Amino acid sequence: MSPLRRVGGLFAAALAAMTVAACGTSSTDSSAAPAAASQPASAAPATREVKDATGTLIKIPAEPKRVVTLTQEDLDAALALGVTPVGITNGQGLDKPPAYLADKVQGIPVVGDLLQPVIDKVVEVKPDLILAGDMQDKQILDQLRTITPATLVTMAPTDDWKLSFMGVGNALNKLDRAKKVLADYDAEVTEAKARIKPAEVSIVRWNPQGPSWMEKRQFASFVATDLGLTRPKAQDKDGTAHSMPLSLEALSDIDGEWLFLSTLTADGEKALTEVKQTPAFKELKAVKDDHVVSVDGSVWSTRGAPLAAQVVLDDLVKALAG
Repeated sequence: MSPLRRVGGLFAAALAAMTVAACGTSSTDSSAAPAAASQPASAAPATREVKDATGTLIKIPAEPKRVVTLTQEDLDAALALGVTPVGITNGQGLDKPPAYLADKVQGIPVVGDLLQPVIDKVVEVKPDLILAGDMQDKQILDQLRTITPATLVTMAPTDDWKLSFMGVGNALNKLDRAKKVLADYDAEVTEAKARIKPAEVSIVRWNPQGPSWMEKRQFASFVATDLGLTRPKAQDKDGTAHSMPLSLEALSDIDGEWLFLSTLTADGEKALTEVKQTPAFKELKAVKDDHVVSVDGSVWSTRGAPLAAQVVLDDLVKALAG
């Protein structure tokens, strides 16, 4: 997985900067044009320039109508902003869209896997804006920009999920709505903090090679931090991804008062099922206290967006509410 996030005051400063930048780049080609009703039929659609996550200025439609998302996070963000894409990709580690969004994407064409679009399928849906997530493959980006120059990299390696979301909000010309979504999330966090007990939480994804715990600036860890939850000493690392898979000899590193445990693949699920029968796993404090919670890896292990954040928040509150 790609590394993630930026926190605290940095987010506030970046958000303020993004808002100012959006105001500075939101002007459209039609700013001095007559009303739409009096424009000739051949008038070009209004456009605006925005900076993508790489700092590149991209000209995009002022009001995009046919949006394609190449990551689960961009899809989540678009849906949270009331935008239904015309093309999407499969979820992380999946051969279908993520289950938590399934009821919202029925009937939308799938144009490939996560960050692996099938170019012909993208062409078929005729996008006027492509949200390319943290795409780093220049060859694919060049191909996409032959379909529409309005192809944006929406995530930088150090962006937290809230900053990436505001970038999508800017691209879709929905910054006000994006701010409202984040304000609603903050209000829910405040309410949830009053309902849960303080706890130390271990956040782990089980891979075929063994467990990896999530560093503190990974998406689900951010939600836990928002709730005031702490991490076990071994996991108190200010990184942006997952640890290397651990051996059974190092299994104590995943222990904590509570263990939130996920998988992404069938092989990971099989490995977890097998290790649950071992003495090393059964000796974990969280296991002995029956504080092991199975969660959806395709949500908890993502880079994150508002609808996924709601799932993680709900999972944490359900387990920890007094």
